Amino acid sequence: MFLDIIKAITLGLVEGITEFLPISSTGHLIIVNKWLSFAPSFTVMFDVVIQLGAILAVIVVFWKKLWPFGKDEASKSTTLNVLSLHIWYKTILAVLPALVLGALFGSFIEEKLFNPLVVAVALILGGVVLIVIEKRRVATPVKFTSEISYRTAFLIGLFQCLAMVPGTSRAAATIIGAMLLGASRVVAVEFSFFLAIPTMLAATAYSLLKYNASIGISEVIILGVGFMAAFFTALAVIKFLLNYIQNNNFKAFGYYRIGLGVLILLFFTIL
Repeated sequence: MFLDIIKAITLGLVEGITEFLPISSTGHLIIVNKWLSFAPSFTVMFDVVIQLGAILAVIVVFWKKLWPFGKDEASKSTTLNVLSLHIWYKTILAVLPALVLGALFGSFIEEKLFNPLVVAVALILGGVVLIVIEKRRVATPVKFTSEISYRTAFLIGLFQCLAMVPGTSRAAATIIGAMLLGASRVVAVEFSFFLAIPTMLAATAYSLLKYNASIGISEVIILGVGFMAAFFTALAVIKFLLNYIQNNNFKAFGYYRIGLGVLILLFFTIL
């Protein structure tokens, strides 16, 4: 039981650190699971639950922007925040491509692409793209999240579909897509956070529907530990990234991806 708690904390930390950075949480979890994992069926459930912890962190950090209801101090009546509503409308529109493609090809992707070789190649290619984009940065007309059009939101959603290939990174795909479409780094990161909520909730619901094994008290404890580890780690990472991008670019993440991808290739194909 003690060893399982250590595993849960470690995997929760990995999820929390990597989910919102453009370095692929799925890719890291696939690699870490080679050494630290539970029974195959429970691993599926565990990965789902720690993702929920990361989602909760986003909601906590951006609660004021995302919650569309408020109180009018003068009349004490409930008011609607139009900007928050439009954020939700745009994120729901943006998630539709991934929902459709996930329903059509999700099982095939899980069976054929969830392996270290695919992860390594995706990490390297994504790293190169991040570096190239940062070296060729153009004007960024979209300075605020509210300025993202519905068309742009949908196109960012199409970019997100690239993240179905493990190792690509959902965060990297949406951030790169938003930046190519004219968003500043801050806007690209914020919209990536917002889009994570419906995307990850949909993926979580899909995984839960497929899970049909029973769980006991020990499994509940392990799930709770992993959830909390992912939540608090993701909370810190979100705040770090929001501060980091104020004065820094994504090149460091690009180099990290390339280095990790090369190490994975060496370890799993040569050694």
